[in-house]
Amino acid sequence: MQQSENIYLQMAETILILGACGQIGTELTQSLRLIHGNENVIASDIRYGEDSFVKEGPFEIIDATDRDTILAVIKKYEITQVYLMAAMLSATAEKYPQKAWELNMNSLLIILELAREKHIQTIYWPSSIAVFGPASPKINTPQDTIMNPTTVYGMSKLAGEHWCNYYHEKFGVDVRSLRYPGIISWKTKPGGGTTDYAVDIYFKAIEDGKYECFLGKDTQLPMMYMKDAIDATIQIMEANPSDIKVRTSYNLAAISFTPEQITSEIKKHISEFEITYAPDFRQDIANSWPQIIDDSKARTDWNWSHEFDLESMTKEMLKNIQSSMMSM
Repeated sequence: MQQSENIYLQMAETILILGACGQIGTELTQSLRLIHGNENVIASDIRYGEDSFVKEGPFEIIDATDRDTILAVIKKYEITQVYLMAAMLSATAEKYPQKAWELNMNSLLIILELAREKHIQTIYWPSSIAVFGPASPKINTPQDTIMNPTTVYGMSKLAGEHWCNYYHEKFGVDVRSLRYPGIISWKTKPGGGTTDYAVDIYFKAIEDGKYECFLGKDTQLPMMYMKDAIDATIQIMEANPSDIKVRTSYNLAAISFTPEQITSEIKKHISEFEITYAPDFRQDIANSWPQIIDDSKARTDWNWSHEFDLESMTKEMLKNIQSSMMSM
């Protein structure tokens, strides 16, 4: 990463992260601060997060749908890049569909407009595998295919992808995006996503020795360890603009597995671990999503590659959760 760090320092980027206290935002902020320096990465969220995280560098209270406050912070710190991580995730969005649509869409349109007006240079906005739907191919889902999302979250992400492409084609806005699979991390608890079982199961395995899963045992979904997700996010933002051929959002993939398979891997370390299954409304959401993603376009265009498989991720998750509990 040394060469990349030097490039970043020469560019003297000043970054604003909206939604910095979320699952991905927290670790993305920490990684970007290691590269750019704490003072050059401004974290923000609608409320304060963990005290230590807030105190590591500049932090601003920002509603991601409040254009005036966002613009004021951009001018205050002379922001060049914005990472828009604020969103209402799939399962929560189904409970509050109108609020989810307003947050997910209005926040993006505000940032795209600010870039069109030349207040910022580059935008990162995450999409999701939720853009796919029942008619999309489930195995090796291609970059370009039928998309008919059945959730508010998926609809907002698909619409957002087209807004990103529109602003790039029409106004030259440099906006970059990845379709995240399920993201697995030990640092932050689940935040309302359908793939969150694959985070919670590790915590419950250590804390209780058992877990009740809200998806069926054979439900296969694309997943990714957080470090790979952060690496991909920073890598696409480091890439030369000419290498970014997709301005909707890139497919991104690492591993795919079922609850039964992750249970088997956990039992190699915690032999007494038990799982039961009680599928709920999230099962229908999961059934509409791909099982295996084809991300060859990202691997070709900007040399994306993942590091962690199910075995190595499980070892890391269990080790770090246990360590964090012992230090409390």
